[in-house]
Amino acid sequence: MAVHHTFHRELEKLNQKLLTMGTLVEERVRMAVTVIETHDEEMIQKIIRCDYEVDDMEVEIEEECLKILALHQPVASDLRFLITVIKINNEIERIGDMAVNIAKRVDGIIKSNCSVKSGFDYGEMSEHVITMLKMSLDALVHRDASLARNIFFIDDKVDALRNKAYETALKMLGKFPEHPKCMMNTFLLARHLERIADRATNIAEEVIYLVEGEIVRFR
Repeated sequence: MAVHHTFHRELEKLNQKLLTMGTLVEERVRMAVTVIETHDEEMIQKIIRCDYEVDDMEVEIEEECLKILALHQPVASDLRFLITVIKINNEIERIGDMAVNIAKRVDGIIKSNCSVKSGFDYGEMSEHVITMLKMSLDALVHRDASLARNIFFIDDKVDALRNKAYETALKMLGKFPEHPKCMMNTFLLARHLERIADRATNIAEEVIYLVEGEIVRFR
């Protein structure tokens, strides 16, 4: 009985660690979408500098999962939970990487001294991406499969905006061929945002698997 109690305490601790990491990464993404607008160099450096924190947490969570799997050999819903944690842990870490990539792209735009505006408003896209990430983490906290499913509809909007960003970048490149690097960076911002949305969708799929035991691939 004591072993069973210890096992479930370990699972709960693991759950908390994953949620802490999710909160940290959500904050990083919020900072990243802020610097797209503000070009705040101090914030850019903070995002890049603190990347190791998320990486360290990912390794710690994965090691914890493997240790629990080896020691307790869980079955049924507990095994499903551990598989989900391993997968979501990886998705959250990759979202952290995307936030760093956004910061680096903005840094590149600043350093290129490009006086030309991108012609694309990232506001709507950023808002959708933040919403998707928040919803996916909330769905995880509350084990809410229907909330997770709602994320798939927003993903379509993000994809459409990514296409619009690409068309805008091509148009601007035609007008200002002397700034290819700057135009490429402005498009890649949209690409990184879209990748965060994809990762949030993956988290949603894993939440549905955790709650319902069903493997979904809505793409």
